[in-house]
Amino acid sequence: MLGIGGYEVAAGHYPLIVALHAAWLISLWLLALDRPVSIPLAVLFGLVECARIWVIQTLGPRWTTRIIVVPNERLVARGPYRFLNHPNYAVVIAEIALLPMVFGLWKMALVFSILNAVLLTIRIREENKALAANRRP
Repeated sequence: MLGIGGYEVAAGHYPLIVALHAAWLISLWLLALDRPVSIPLAVLFGLVECARIWVIQTLGPRWTTRIIVVPNERLVARGPYRFLNHPNYAVVIAEIALLPMVFGLWKMALVFSILNAVLLTIRIREENKALAANRRP
């Protein structure tokens, strides 16, 4: 998207998002080892990953982990975007809360969900502001 005139917005919080996700994965690796697995929650997590695939397929080359705005580009209004403004973030919220729960790590799910909520509040506010400024008439 950068190659067709797009530009990144609000990059300052991005390292915090990367750090949060890295800490979440490392914590899972360390804490979930040898813990029992909840099959129903694992199946639910699999469904969440199907939603992730749907989001990525819908966005195609527009999918990114950064906020990239392409001037005068129309917002995607198909797939899961018919139902939610930010379905990718709904997937991330579900992943961060659900995967630790698969291993019975509810405290980890709670802590990382709260931290994620703080960062997503910042991110969604900045993304909405950038997208509103770029809307076509």
